Amino acid sequence: MTTLICGSFAFDTIMVFPDQFGRHILPDRLHILNVSFMVPTMRREFGGCAGNIAYNLIALGGKAVPMGTVGEDFLPYAQWMDRHGIARRHVTEVPGTYTAQAFITTDLDDNQITAFHPGAMGESHRNRVADAAGVTLGIVSPDGRQGMIDHARQFAEAGIPFIFDPGQGLPMFEGAELLSFVDQADYVCVNDYEAQMLATRTDVGIAKLAARTRAFIVTKGAEGSEIHAEGHVYHIPPVRADKVCDPTGCGDAYRAGLLFGLERGFDWETSGRVASLLGSLKIEHNGTQNHTIDAEAFGERFAKVFGYRLN
Repeated sequence: MTTLICGSFAFDTIMVFPDQFGRHILPDRLHILNVSFMVPTMRREFGGCAGNIAYNLIALGGKAVPMGTVGEDFLPYAQWMDRHGIARRHVTEVPGTYTAQAFITTDLDDNQITAFHPGAMGESHRNRVADAAGVTLGIVSPDGRQGMIDHARQFAEAGIPFIFDPGQGLPMFEGAELLSFVDQADYVCVNDYEAQMLATRTDVGIAKLAARTRAFIVTKGAEGSEIHAEGHVYHIPPVRADKVCDPTGCGDAYRAGLLFGLERGFDWETSGRVASLLGSLKIEHNGTQNHTIDAEAFGERFAKVFGYRLN
C-alpha cells in the first residue's frame, strides 16, 4: 500500500521567547498592539505538512509519496529529502516563487505566534492525484485552497480512501465547502479547536459529522485523542514524553501514525496508540524532522507503554 500525501512543503524559522507572551501584552490595548519579542534562540528547519508526514511515515516503515509545490529556493530541502529516502517525483517547482515560509515564535508555555507566507503552495492545484500511479491511500492536508479542493475531489473520483486534515487551512473554507470535504473523505482528523470550528462553520454537531465518515479523529494534546468510528468513541491515551522540547509538528507525526495504522490494517485503538506514541517521540526533539525512528525500538516502546505488541 502506497500513501499519497498532498500538502505543503515549508521552511520553518523557529524562535523561542524565554518568557510568557501574556506578560508583555496589555489586554486593554490590543487595538493598538505594537510588541517586539527578543528571541535569542533561532533555527531553520524543514517543514510543511506533506514533508513532515512523509518523513514520519517513511521512518516508521510505511510507504509515502508526498505531493506539493515549491519555489526556486527549494534545493537544500530537496537534498534533505534525498538523504532520507523521500521521493520527489511529485514535488513541482514553480518558477519565480519562494517555497512556503513559516516564522514561528514559541514562549515558555508552548504558546505560538506564527507568520506564514504561502509562496508556491498557492499553486498546488498544478499537481493531480492521477499523476501518482499505484496509490491506495491518501491525505489532503493544509495546502493551497484550490489544491485542497481539487485533490479531495480527485481522490474521491478515483475511489482512493483518504484523510481530510484541514488544519490551519480550515478558515479558508465556508460551511458548505467543509461539508463537501467531509462527505468526500473517508476519515477526518482535526484537533479539538478545529473540531469545534468545523462544527460551528457547518452547523453540524461533531457526532453527526462523525456519522458521515468512517472515522472522525480529534486530538486533544495532553489529554490524548478520540476516534469516533464504528458507532463507538475510542479514547486514546496520551504518551508521556521523556522530555518536552518542541510541540511543532506533533500533529503531523500523529497523522503519520494514523496512516501507518491504516496501511497495516490495525484496529482503531492500535492505530491511535501508534499515532500517540509517534507524536510523543516528536515532541522530545526540536524541529519537525530531527527525530529518528527505529522500527524495532518503536515496537519495544509501544509494548512497554501499552502492554501489547504490534503485529
